[in-house]
Amino acid sequence: MKNRAGEYKTNLTGELQYKSFLPNSLPPNPPIEFDEETINLLSKANRSIGILEGMSRRIPNIDLFVSMYVRKEALLSSQIEGTQATLDDILDPNIEENTNQDVADVINYIKASQYASARLSELPICNRLLKETHEIFMQDVRGGEKSAGEFRRSQNWLGPAGSILKDARYIPPNPEDMLEAMSNLENFINSEDELDPLIKIALIHYQFETIHPFLDGNGRIGRLLIALYLIEKKLLSHETLYISYFLKRNRIEYYDRLTEVRVKGNFEQWIKFFLLATYESAQDAINTIERIIKLHGKNVELVKNTGKASKTVLKVFNYLEGSPIIDIKKTSLALRLSFNAVSNAVNKLVKLGILRQTENVRRSRVFAYEEYLEILRKDT
Repeated sequence: MKNRAGEYKTNLTGELQYKSFLPNSLPPNPPIEFDEETINLLSKANRSIGILEGMSRRIPNIDLFVSMYVRKEALLSSQIEGTQATLDDILDPNIEENTNQDVADVINYIKASQYASARLSELPICNRLLKETHEIFMQDVRGGEKSAGEFRRSQNWLGPAGSILKDARYIPPNPEDMLEAMSNLENFINSEDELDPLIKIALIHYQFETIHPFLDGNGRIGRLLIALYLIEKKLLSHETLYISYFLKRNRIEYYDRLTEVRVKGNFEQWIKFFLLATYESAQDAINTIERIIKLHGKNVELVKNTGKASKTVLKVFNYLEGSPIIDIKKTSLALRLSFNAVSNAVNKLVKLGILRQTENVRRSRVFAYEEYLEILRKDT
């Protein structure tokens, strides 16, 4: 029986011979079958995204929250690829002096994500946008020499570290087939059809990971693509949904389910897994936002009672929601306030129990908004 996902194709001859996967164009043929479980999952996932979008409109500083959330997602998405960094590393106010390769990977993800979201106002999701985003991803990081911003011109493969082509777990399309597959995928992304956007992005994500068009960074671009698509389709107005934590927690199942499509053409089991990931991630984001709104309300009340300095204290407090670890000098520059004014405000916030000085001796005058960080550190 023919596999509706695609087929393996023989390349080269003799000793060098190998088989690469050639995916069929989307949508699958025969079409996706919807059983009761799929319909229920789709309805739950869509409902959760609607609630998440409504909640995000209630966040006092949505842009600050999103910038924090993007950093968390960047961290989780990079951790799936083996990056060793923590949220506190990424939020270090002296990050320029203390950066290392792992931190640089995450920072590039943040820049690429912000760039791609902004670029959506000028370009649809297309191969050009993916390449531009990839170029930012790969600036000055390990793997950066691997054709940043370009689709690959050589064969790549997936397998354990150090494996060679003949031991590969999976071999994506050869470079020529890859170009054609990416062109077909671009057409599918931008085609008008009857598919629910969540079903469509499940298929797009599978296909992108299967084609693996870059020499490095495919996993992170493929996960970023999910957030971009939901924004483009106006299901969300900000990047408030990320499924990297779900995928990190279920990493082996994630890879197995992608493989199940390639081997058996079973798109249905992948779609169920993806919808569950979407639903759980939306629920997780809703809970996070609820806790942050509550914390914000409680602390704003405390700040308002700080007497005539409350205006400056409130400015510093608002700044904390985008930079929960601060040093006084950098904060005074960022807020265009005098060092002393910020120092006094910080002392007041410490007295209120909102800020506390960090233990780190090397960074003696660094303060953290601990309760806020506690909410965001979850799962990292």
